[in-house]
Amino acid sequence: MARQATNKLLHKAKKSKSDEFYTQYVDIQKEVEAYLEYNPDTLRDKVVYCNCDDPFESNLFRYFVLNFERIGLKQLITTSYKPSPFANTQLELFGDNNTITQTKGRPKITANKFIINSVGDIDGDGEFNLKDVALQLKQNKQNEWTPLEGDGDFRSAESISLLKQSDIVITNPRW
Repeated sequence: MARQATNKLLHKAKKSKSDEFYTQYVDIQKEVEAYLEYNPDTLRDKVVYCNCDDPFESNLFRYFVLNFERIGLKQLITTSYKPSPFANTQLELFGDNNTITQTKGRPKITANKFIINSVGDIDGDGEFNLKDVALQLKQNKQNEWTPLEGDGDFRSAESISLLKQSDIVITNPRW
């Protein structure tokens, strides 16, 4: 019975193209923590690039941004692919089921580049969370959220340029 339910979920995820079904936060946490247990400096002062990995739904983005300081990242770069069928629908990057209103220069239909250089509690509530990241991105404080010129394809000149700036590339499997 459990096997049938799992198969149903897998087929549903495949049909909806939801690779986040396979890339669960807990699995990312276990994998990265195993590397850090072996060598706590594995990611220290490194630039991690998650290509074709839309922060609006990405558990990879969520893990690395929420653990940015603890694991010692120098920079986190993510690029989304155009169009993102999930933008503002899964992880609620901008909090509490409210989506960010579309502003000039940031239409939802474009591929985007997010560069995280610094994280912290900027809303003053005593904890660091995704709401703080959203505020930092909206206010462009030490972090960057800009549309890509192209569609975010990992083979594009834009993506290759970001790849060359990176120490480590981590990505979801594609369908």
